[in-house]
Amino acid sequence: MDFRTEIKIAPWSEQIDYNDRIVCLGSCFATNIARRLQESKFQVVDNPTGILFNPASIARSVRLMTKQYTINNSDIFERNGRYVSYLFHSSISGSTPTEAIDKMNSALHNGAKAIDSASLIIITLGSAYVWRDMSGEVVANCHQMSSKKFTNELLSVEHITESLREIVTHTKAKILFTISPVRHLNDGLEGNSLSKALLRVAVDNIIKEHPNRASYFPSYEIVMDDLRDYRFYNEDMLHPSSQAVDYIAEKFFEAALSNRAKRVKNSVMEIVQARAHIAHNPQSEGYRNFCATQLKAIEELADIDFSEEKSYFEQMLQINL
Repeated sequence: MDFRTEIKIAPWSEQIDYNDRIVCLGSCFATNIARRLQESKFQVVDNPTGILFNPASIARSVRLMTKQYTINNSDIFERNGRYVSYLFHSSISGSTPTEAIDKMNSALHNGAKAIDSASLIIITLGSAYVWRDMSGEVVANCHQMSSKKFTNELLSVEHITESLREIVTHTKAKILFTISPVRHLNDGLEGNSLSKALLRVAVDNIIKEHPNRASYFPSYEIVMDDLRDYRFYNEDMLHPSSQAVDYIAEKFFEAALSNRAKRVKNSVMEIVQARAHIAHNPQSEGYRNFCATQLKAIEELADIDFSEEKSYFEQMLQINL
């Protein structure tokens, strides 16, 4: 007897290989997925302009990157000793105006390069709610400023669809949309449900418009309808647990990776786990042989970046001479 409904995801027609370049944009869940891809040594750039939750901010970030916008003093302000911008997450900031502007322009430049060379862009939408400043502009982050300086708004399906359409227009890669399973309870349970529903309808609109470029991965549905249990959330009851994210990643890898990539990934993870292994007797002949075996395996996967692992195993062999 089955006591849960497991989501079955068909294999993709155009699957990911290790020579693909991937960009992840959007909410903190995008960073979680990017981290799983990076751990498996895929070529991934994670949120160049920082975490962004709403589709309007993500679309604007893509536009600024692809149109090579230059940040200037009018785009930044001081907050608690840091210079920040409503165009960026607070992680992209500086202790001086010059440092902040340099970091922001570097983020836009690096993001533009990543998007231009990407074969896949994964966009994770967190919320359909936005905050607007006194001029009416949507802000990427309020930087803990007084709520009196902003107005809160729920975007319409039409507005969300237009934001996603803009992303498609300013990029050339395949785009995979997903909706974050993180619960935005500041909007209330009903508001969170409505927000996710609007995002899902807008994504469906874009997929129908661009069936050859846009697709959807059911991260939200996997947590809501497959795992469907509070034990798969962190203690805050908002963010999916590491176990839940791992499960989603497994579903993603199973559907998205080519057969070759799956085989290579298994070999990659063996090397990564070997590097994490703590030797009980690092001076032993057995551990020397272990390190030599890992270096040989790395050599056989020459197109994968194992620079950190290779340096470690070579160093251990030198120590044991």
